[in-house]
Amino acid sequence: MMETSLQFLLFSCLLLCCIINEVLPAGLTVSPSRSQFFKDDSVSLSCENSSSAGWTVWRNTTRRTRTQCGDRWGKPAGSTCKIYDLIPEDSGVYWCGSSREGAASSSIQLTVTGGSVILQSPVLPVMEGDDVTLSCRNKTHSNLPAAFYKGDSLIRTESKGHMTLHHVTSSDEGLYKCNISGHGESPSSWISVEGQKDKHQ
Repeated sequence: MMETSLQFLLFSCLLLCCIINEVLPAGLTVSPSRSQFFKDDSVSLSCENSSSAGWTVWRNTTRRTRTQCGDRWGKPAGSTCKIYDLIPEDSGVYWCGSSREGAASSSIQLTVTGGSVILQSPVLPVMEGDDVTLSCRNKTHSNLPAAFYKGDSLIRTESKGHMTLHHVTSSDEGLYKCNISGHGESPSSWISVEGQKDKHQ
């Protein structure tokens, strides 16, 4: 069931990115900057670099489609949205939208788990050639031994719970997860890699 929901959300994210590809007047930032959260965590989402007023945070979840911050979720403060006491139903696709029909930023995928392990990975696409560090943690520790996977294939086990992908390329794109023995497995998160040619666009 969870895998089906994840696939639906990833598909929604890709579809949304295609629809809004030409409109990028605002960027969505996440604090703390990660894509996975524990139940009862808090997160702040902000629309930045906007050249016009009226931008706010929107989302799609498996429960509800296209609702804005303040519509039965989140507390809006200008172009920032704060979500307290996250629950798994807050998992979904988030983006910045304006009052103008169709205007939106690029989107991000956030996952909230009721489990005891998360994978800390970049919430935004990473640049080709960069080093990317993934961290596996439970609610109280971030340096326990952890096994890291791409899809269902084991990459390797790291004694301190941190794994670095050096000089990433497009072949490193994919779904990643981790497992801490005795604590459980994290949800999967998609890591996107942008080519160097995109850097100047």
